[in-house]
Amino acid sequence: MYHILNYTLRLYFRNIKVHNKPSKYGKTIYVSNHAASFMDPLVIAAFNRSVVYFLTRSDVFTSFTKPIFWTAHMLPIYRQRDGVNTKEKNNEVFRKCTETLLRNRSLLIFGEGVTDDKFVRRLKSLKKGALRIGFTTLEACDWKEEIYIAAIGCNYSNPSRFGSDVLIKNSEPILLNQFKDEYLENPSKVISKLTLEIQNVLKNELTHVDEIENTEYHEKIMMIQRKGMVDTFYNRPNLSERWNYSSNLAIKINEGSMNLTDDIKRDIDTYFKKLNDNGISDDLFFDSMRNPISGSQYLLQILSFPIAILGFIHCSLFYFPIRHFVEKKFRRDVFWGSTKLIMMIFIAGPVNLVVLLFLPPLMGWPLSVLYFLGIPFFGFIFHNSLTFWLRLFKIHKVKGQNLIKLQAERAVLKQNLDNFVELKN
Repeated sequence: MYHILNYTLRLYFRNIKVHNKPSKYGKTIYVSNHAASFMDPLVIAAFNRSVVYFLTRSDVFTSFTKPIFWTAHMLPIYRQRDGVNTKEKNNEVFRKCTETLLRNRSLLIFGEGVTDDKFVRRLKSLKKGALRIGFTTLEACDWKEEIYIAAIGCNYSNPSRFGSDVLIKNSEPILLNQFKDEYLENPSKVISKLTLEIQNVLKNELTHVDEIENTEYHEKIMMIQRKGMVDTFYNRPNLSERWNYSSNLAIKINEGSMNLTDDIKRDIDTYFKKLNDNGISDDLFFDSMRNPISGSQYLLQILSFPIAILGFIHCSLFYFPIRHFVEKKFRRDVFWGSTKLIMMIFIAGPVNLVVLLFLPPLMGWPLSVLYFLGIPFFGFIFHNSLTFWLRLFKIHKVKGQNLIKLQAERAVLKQNLDNFVELKN
């Protein structure tokens, strides 16, 4: 499962970067943000090296899925809405967590508890469960083992879009044993204090906008500036530099040193409303004013066309129905990317095993197995090719519209934002 996920996720994300990668084993509770639903545990498990056990909402555990989830290191956590004796059930889970930590394995907890309906760059208040598990484990071993807690920030350009980017940032771990005297004196006070501390640590590993209403303007400023973690670049600069810009912009908005005045908000809203009225996005509009696609990119698409055909044969039969089903079934688009990915793995993968019935007599077993393992790559090339030509068509369509006045408005808005933002890396 690890190798399958790693392979497919490296095709799904165009750029992947991990800062301060932790050790493989250790008695550590990792607390992460929960920005992208199912995608968060997948990318941490695949790219962050540490062997982790996940705390997962209990309602996804059924008689069919439970054996699969147990082998995938998933432990159920019960909520009041689940209609069970929550406290008793969770005590059993916490005992499992204690056993896991004392076996020199780590836990991964999504401290916010829930995912927003739409992907936003902000952290909600953390729950206290991670610290309770940590101190319960220390009590169980009579404080003889060293138990740590650390933060993991999952930073996406757009987790629902194939070909986007992810940056994982790990904090330095905090040793819980050093708080023994304080905990024995007042457990609740120490748990509350450390929960707030790990929350602040996690914010430092993220792009965090305090006010929910400002997240939209933070995103749109990055789009117009063509900087930061937005997923609107055909050719993308360094991922760490983009995160620095995005984070610094959020900090200035939070501190009020870059006050989002009503005039600035109105100018941004007016511009994007005009884009919406014309049925176009800012990145397409920007690219229509220039020529972002080089001759070498055209040549690459032509040379990869035979591979794209193989991807169409093996993957399109599944991809388009799955995309339609997911986007119709799941109203919260934050679930789309990860759900499509998992469905493609478990539907397209097994069905394509049929190639091993007729290919070995033609090319032998080694080449047949390599061909089968290459099918996700064929699908990747097909998707890239489809995206390339559709984007080219849309850019030419935008060029055909008379939008000279809107181009001038965008230039003025960008100039105003250049003077307004003045960010330091």
